[in-house]
Amino acid sequence: MSDKAEEIGTQETVEVQHDEHEEHHAHSFWRTYIFSTDHKIIGMQYGFCGLAFLFFGFCLIATMRWSMAYDGQAIPFVGPLLEALLGNNVAPGGVMSAELYNVFGAMHGTIMVFMGIVPAAFAAFGNYVVPLQIGAVDMAFPRVNMASFWAFFFGCVIMMVSFFIPGGAAQAGWTSYSPLATVIPTDGQTYWLIGMVMLITSSLLGAVNFLATIINMRAPGMTWLRLPFFVWAQFITAFLLLLAFPPLEAAGILQLMDRVLETSFFLPTGLVVGGQDVDVSGGGSPLLWQHLFWFLAHPEVYVLILPGMGIVAEIIANNTRKPIWGYKFLVGSVVVLGFLAFIVWAHHMYMTGMGTVISAFFQTTTLLISIPSVIILTCLLVSLWGGSIRFNTPMLFALAFLPMFGIGGLTGLPLGFNFSDVALHDSYYVIAHFHYVVAPGTIFAIFAGVYYWFPKMTGRKMSEYWGKVHFWSSLIFMNLIFLPMFAQGMAGMSRRMSDGGATYALANPDNADVTVGAFSDTIMGMNVSISAAAWAMLIAQLPFIINLFWSVKHGEKVESDNPWQATTLEWETPTPPPHGNFIKEVKVYRDPYEYSVPGAKKDFSPQSQPAK
Repeated sequence: MSDKAEEIGTQETVEVQHDEHEEHHAHSFWRTYIFSTDHKIIGMQYGFCGLAFLFFGFCLIATMRWSMAYDGQAIPFVGPLLEALLGNNVAPGGVMSAELYNVFGAMHGTIMVFMGIVPAAFAAFGNYVVPLQIGAVDMAFPRVNMASFWAFFFGCVIMMVSFFIPGGAAQAGWTSYSPLATVIPTDGQTYWLIGMVMLITSSLLGAVNFLATIINMRAPGMTWLRLPFFVWAQFITAFLLLLAFPPLEAAGILQLMDRVLETSFFLPTGLVVGGQDVDVSGGGSPLLWQHLFWFLAHPEVYVLILPGMGIVAEIIANNTRKPIWGYKFLVGSVVVLGFLAFIVWAHHMYMTGMGTVISAFFQTTTLLISIPSVIILTCLLVSLWGGSIRFNTPMLFALAFLPMFGIGGLTGLPLGFNFSDVALHDSYYVIAHFHYVVAPGTIFAIFAGVYYWFPKMTGRKMSEYWGKVHFWSSLIFMNLIFLPMFAQGMAGMSRRMSDGGATYALANPDNADVTVGAFSDTIMGMNVSISAAAWAMLIAQLPFIINLFWSVKHGEKVESDNPWQATTLEWETPTPPPHGNFIKEVKVYRDPYEYSVPGAKKDFSPQSQPAK
């Protein structure tokens, strides 16, 4: 398709008049900032909620780490509060019980993934930045956008309320495997399912909106290969959400029916719990839940990482002052990755007795999906070569993303082979691998994005000094937390157990004197140092929190609408962007990353600048 033909299908951008801007601000505070249909306000709502839940989810795991490091001892400061809020039976004397550990473990995973990273990386930055980068005045369906946020918000409220109901919140892990999730004696699991249905509905509404916006509302001249890579990353992420989430939403409704209507979609015949036969009709398949869950949950990994890759690409291009190397390779890789993400899910299920032919297929697809990931990482690394690199705070986080994501990807290869996964499955090795992808990976990209786009959102910069304090402390403590977990996992320490599986193993009389492997003093002693690093990591986020709120009113004012001297369209708007975003017609003439063009007067050529 020619560029001209593509332009005909894109948005005819009209001039935004100041009277429209005034009309927008004539609305009440509630209509403007709470029940807003403006994509920028909704993006900030998602952002603040996502960051808040990331911090809360991290507080949960910090509390759990005390139980692992000092099992049976009261938790300082927090223990009495838990006892007062949740009851003496789950936190007697301020000591975390095994049940409370399971609650915090299940809710930590749920909160960090579905209520933290997805809203922060995909919904927040996507809502705020994507319409600006494609030259649109808003999202395609503003009211659907608002409905998406409020479905997310009410889903989060339901999840949080479940902490305080009798029996506590969900205890069956963030995967909610049947039959455990159905027979476990707490209504918290029911709340979890209702909350997940709300969160999934929110993501589906958002995905449809993103796809419609990117396809139909691009400014004249914004052809597909002129889109910034961040927009491509959000576009593929929206496809992943749209296609992968419906099976899990259906599965969640079916599991909810198993709990409240006594159906047996996932409950087998002859189920025995605690030595007693469970009175169910039976005939269901627990493995069916695993298939439906992982059909979503592996594409979900790329839902978490692709927006981060897009953010990092924007920042690297801007701070190396040169075009991204291999832009078309990047675009092709995310498209291929989006396809392959749907045919690798069963590598999470090697322990289910999978046949050799099927396991060989999923081993092959798992290795294949590493190829586009390596291409993306290579393009970003090669882009650094020969650049005039500016080591500001966004760039530091973006640079750290590259080796941290590399570690996460490489350590995932042994989990892709069934013969090695049998030994490593459900061990701390899996925790370390996954967290290297999403913690110093995606979360570092989120921090980079906050520091990078904060001046456009507020007209002020965040403190560089405290930003670098935040970066270096986070980088050091992040590695001190997760690197030792590889050793723990290879030694056999089990995840999801408050003592790493020691009680479970020692229940066998033959293991009464076991002091080797996962239960040696060296491996068990790592829990103390890992926990100390986790608490230090929690404290290391305080400079970021203070910096974020302080800079809104007191940060250094930007001197122009384009303080980073960037090329993409979001820097062509007033700062902060008004309702309608652009004050004049937008037309695109250039590729997204025309930095240091030979013969140009400046070292950046904005996309809206006509080519000579």
